[in-house]
Amino acid sequence: MPETLDRLLSESRDRLKAAGIENAAVDARHLISGLLGLSLAGLMARGGEPVGPEDATRIRAAIDRRVAREPVYRILGEREFHGLTLTLSKETLEPRPDTETLVDGLIPHVRRIAAGKGHCRLIDLGTGTGAICLALLAGVLEARGTGTDISEDALATARENAKRNGLAERFQTLKSDWFEAVEGRFDVIVSNPPYIRSTVIGELEPEVRYHDPAAALDGGNDGLDAYRAIAQHAGRHLEADGVVGLEIGFDQKQAVTALFQARGFRLLESRKDLGGNDRVLIFGQDVKGSTTVEKMLH
Repeated sequence: MPETLDRLLSESRDRLKAAGIENAAVDARHLISGLLGLSLAGLMARGGEPVGPEDATRIRAAIDRRVAREPVYRILGEREFHGLTLTLSKETLEPRPDTETLVDGLIPHVRRIAAGKGHCRLIDLGTGTGAICLALLAGVLEARGTGTDISEDALATARENAKRNGLAERFQTLKSDWFEAVEGRFDVIVSNPPYIRSTVIGELEPEVRYHDPAAALDGGNDGLDAYRAIAQHAGRHLEADGVVGLEIGFDQKQAVTALFQARGFRLLESRKDLGGNDRVLIFGQDVKGSTTVEKMLH
C-alpha cells in the first residue's frame, strides 16, 4: 500500500502524541508542510497523494528529532516573523510571536521620526537572527539599522536574513557586547535581551533549555543584568527625540522601569503580549531630569 500524505500525517501525529508532545497534530502538520514546501491548506487538499520514499524518510527523521524535543522551527531551519522568513542558526534565539508586540509598538515611533527627519537610525542590541531590526526596516523604508551581537554566528545569520528579505542595503552588523563597540547616536535603540534568572534556566522546557543559546536566555541572578548594561549607556547613544524599546519578562515591568527612570528616562508606553502578560516597554528621555540624574550617576 503506497505511502500517502494522510497516512504519514496520521503516523506522525500518533508518534508525537505518544511522546507527550502537547500540540502533536499542529506540530506534525507544520513539519510535514514545511519539509514538502506546502501550505497547511495544500497539505490537507493533497492528503491522498503518494509520497516518495526519500520524502517519507525525511519526514520520519524530522519526527524523530521532534520526539527528542527539538523545536519544530529548529528542525525546519527557518521561521516566519512579522511577514519575514528568517533563517535560524545554532547561536540565534528562535524569534517568537510575542516579540512581534515589540515591533508593533515601535513602528509608529520609527514612522514619526522618519517623517520628521527623512530618515531613522536604528540599533538592535543582541540582534540574533536580526528579526526585530529587519522587521522595522521592512515596515519603514526610510529606516536604516545596525544589529549588534557578541556571536559571529548570529551576525552572519542576521546578514543572511537581511539579504534573503531584500534589506541588505539598509542593514549592517557590528560585533559588540551591548554598547561596548558602538559609536554615535541613534533614533531608536531596541533589544530583546536575556532576561531569565540564572536559577530558573534548568527549569525551562527542553525545547528552550537545550536548543536556544544560553547567552540569549540567562539574565543573571535577578534577570536584570542586560537591562542594567543597556540603561547605563543608552542616554549617550540616543537622539533627543528618540526611544528605547525593550522586551521584558512577564514580571519585570516595575524593576526595568525603575532602572531606566534612575538613568533619566520616562516610560512612554507598555504593551502586553498575546497571553496578556507585560512584554514591552518603550522609554523616552526625561529631558527635565536628565541633567540632574546624569550628575548623580557620574
